[in-house]
Amino acid sequence: MPKVEDIKQEIEKLSEEEYRQIRNWLLEKDWAKWDEEIERDSAEGKLDFLIEGAKKAKRQGKLKSL
Repeated sequence: MPKVEDIKQEIEKLSEEEYRQIRNWLLEKDWAKWDEEIERDSAEGKLDFLIEGAKKAKRQGKLKSL
C-alpha cells in the first residue's frame, strides 16, 4: 500500500484536469462521511439540544422568518 508521501508526490504530477477530478472525488467522499456522521448523531439524539434551543428561541420570539 502506498504511503501518504508517495501519494502526495503522484498528485503533484497530475494535470490540472486530473487534479480537479481527484480533488472533487475527495471532497465528495468527505461530505458523504460528514452526512453519515450527522445522521448517526441525530439517530442517537446527540443533536436534540439544537432542536430544544430552536424551540426555546421561538418561544422567546427570537427567530426570524426566512
